[in-house]
Amino acid sequence: MLFFANILPWLQVALAVLLVVAILLQQSSEGLGSAFGGGNSGGVFHAKRGFEKTLFLGTIILAGLFIIANILNLFL
Repeated sequence: MLFFANILPWLQVALAVLLVVAILLQQSSEGLGSAFGGGNSGGVFHAKRGFEKTLFLGTIILAGLFIIANILNLFL
């Protein structure tokens, strides 16, 4: 238990960095333009495919692991 308590903060930092990178790699066609009334063109949405879908699912998994690591940190 002591070993896990010592390695948990490093795991949290690594997960946080990976989560930030995964979020920043996701492309958004809206960007800052949507804040000023712009949006996607004509309300057309596209399905995520290929690497975009993999990155999206990976981001969700990383977020879940980050939450679990933080909850574990509360109890250890």
